[in-house]
Parts: sequence; structure tokens; C-alpha cells
Amino acid sequence: MPAHPTPLPVTLPTGRPGCPFDPPAGLGELRERTPLVRMTYPDGHLGWLATGHATVRSIMGDPRFSSRYELMHNPFPGAEGPIPPAPVGDMTGMDAPEHTRYRRLLMGRFTVRRMRRLTERVERITAEHLDSLERQGPGTDLVEAFARPVPALAICELLGVPYDDRARFQRHADTVMTMDATPEERYAAVAGLQEYMAGLVAAQRARPSDHLLGDLARDGDLTDEELVGLGGFLLAAGLDTTANMIAHGTFALLVHPEQAEALRTDPDLAPQAVEELLRYLTVAHTSARSALEDVELDGQVIRAGETVTLSLEAADRDPARFHDPDVLDLRRKATGHLGFGHGIHQCLGQQLARVELTVALPALLRRFPTLRLAVPADEVPLRTDMNIYGVHRLPVTWDEA
Repeated sequence: MPAHPTPLPVTLPTGRPGCPFDPPAGLGELRERTPLVRMTYPDGHLGWLATGHATVRSIMGDPRFSSRYELMHNPFPGAEGPIPPAPVGDMTGMDAPEHTRYRRLLMGRFTVRRMRRLTERVERITAEHLDSLERQGPGTDLVEAFARPVPALAICELLGVPYDDRARFQRHADTVMTMDATPEERYAAVAGLQEYMAGLVAAQRARPSDHLLGDLARDGDLTDEELVGLGGFLLAAGLDTTANMIAHGTFALLVHPEQAEALRTDPDLAPQAVEELLRYLTVAHTSARSALEDVELDGQVIRAGETVTLSLEAADRDPARFHDPDVLDLRRKATGHLGFGHGIHQCLGQQLARVELTVALPALLRRFPTLRLAVPADEVPLRTDMNIYGVHRLPVTWDEA
């Protein structure tokens, strides 16, 4: 009997022609065939694509795989050049022991208890922007009126960044998150964030506040360069991901009105509903690692130096881990999802994001019980060009009293 032919390498599926909440077409088929498949990168590198939940989780928790940017190959067309090393303070692109040092400095400032103490402030921010949304009236873009400002105010307050300066740093943060940004554009955006943060750090060194930047400045464990880089990293990370979860989560709920009604009428459902939305949407859709040595996994050998693209969204729709994974079910126990990643790079601000989502989404649905899309669902512009998936705009309407 002839041997099975070796499957040809694939390219990363990116097109989303169907449901706006589903992973790109083709990822599911690849996952069912094999959770780890050879993939050709735009620069010609022959690496891997991981789509199975167990496989992705295993790689994210394995110290034999590096997160250093300069060891990676970019899977997205249009950005094929070499990837520069992570700027100082960018925790996503570093390994231990550098990453360990930064994380230890920050862990005590992002505890569940400390984030829960922010709940009252997040509730006030949410209520103020729901008032503003109502004043703007039906047809308003929910992204600009609500989804962006609520987490932006929260992260600015946590760090000690003036919210009124958001126009100065939002544009740079957006560029950092754009998939096809060139290395030069991305570095210029990082430099812009660092220039802005340098002024804040100087002020905090002179007179430390009670905010996170002030705490770090007072402790003296970081150089100015490290504090500038880390502050810019935390600011950019806190602005985008939760904003897209609020907007895209609202979009998903409005397309699934029975789920929206369940969340509106059962306040105790909110924490569980947030976990399911994080799984179902997985807005941080990909990550990557590079093998530091030969690693045997799923019957394959990943050679040292090969990049593995991790499809977090495919992993979170893996039927081997979640029953009926393509169904949005707010009563599902979605523990183990990869919406915040896994391993040493698991999202540091996940507890803050949970607080913001648990407060904002139910409050929005209760305040506007007739909330609905102001345009057909297929006319909502999707962020297919960004590292964080979601919607560029979400026009909504409701019945006025």
C-alpha cells in the first residue's frame, strides 16, 4: 500500500467571507486535518501553523519556544521584511529572564483585588458615557462614543496618563496594531509613544503620583528608558484590546438577541458571559513563537529557528476542547479559552479587562433595552487589517422614550 503523501505547505488563511464572528475560512478544515501543519511565510520561510487548542496551549507554555520578535517571520503579506527586536519595555517580544523581571515588578499592581477596587470608578465612567451616548442619539457610532473611551479612561487613570492627551497617543497605538505596517512605520509609532511617555516619566520622577507610573518611578527599580518603554507598552495594550471586545461583543450580542436578552435580565450571568465572548470572538487572533531547539510535537519535529504561527481563534473553536464551539452560548463555562493567551505571556491586564467588560456590556444593554444595529450587519466595517480583530465602526440605534 503506498505511503500517504506529505501535505503541501499552506499559507495563512485570512479571508472572512462568511459570519463576521467566525475565524477565517479554512482554519477549521486545517485543524480537523491536523492541529500542526507546515506553512509557507510571505518571505519564503517554511514554518508552521498551529490551530488545535491543546497544541497552541502547549507551545505557549513551552520555554523551548521564544517570543523574541527578531527570531520571527511575519505571516501576513505586505510586511515581509526582517522584524526588529522588541523596543525596551515591550514585554510581548522578550523572554526570561528579562520578561520575568518586568512581570515581577508589575504583578502586584494588577492583582484581582486591586482591579476589583477599580470597579466603582469603571461604573462611573460607564454611566457617564452612556449619558453621552443617549445625548448623541440614535445612529451614533458606538466605537467612538462608548467602546473606545471607557477602557481608555480606565487605563489612563491606572497609569496616571492625562486622558485629554489621547489624540497624541491613540494614532501611534493604532499603527502599532496594524498588521501590514512596515517595520519603519511601526518603529516610528513606538518612537512617538516613547517621546510622549518621556515627558510623563520626567514629571513622575520629579513628583511621583499615586498612579502606576508614579509607583514605578518612586520604587527606582527601572531606568528612565525602561519606564518610558514599559509605560508606552501598557498604554497601547490597554487602549485597543478591551475597546474592541466591547464593540465586537456588542455586535455579536445584537446579532444574537436571545443572548443579549439573557445578559440584560440576569445580572449574575455577566462574568460567565464575558468569558464566553472572549472565547467566541478571540479578538487577539494570532500569536507566534520561534523554536530555540528541535521540538517534537504532534508527531512532527519543529526545527530550531522555525516560526510557528498560533491561531488563537481556531484553537478557541476547537470541538475537541469546547462543545458546539461555533455557537455563542453565554451560559457556557468557557474556562481554558485563549483569549488572554497562556503561559508567561498571558495578558497582564486581564483582570482589568474583565472588570471593564463585566461592567460595560450589561450596563449598555440595560440602559438601551431596544438597542440594535443602525445598518445591516454585513455593512459593519470589520478590522481585518489589524492585529486586534473587531469593528472600525458600529452604528447603533434604539427607541427613544
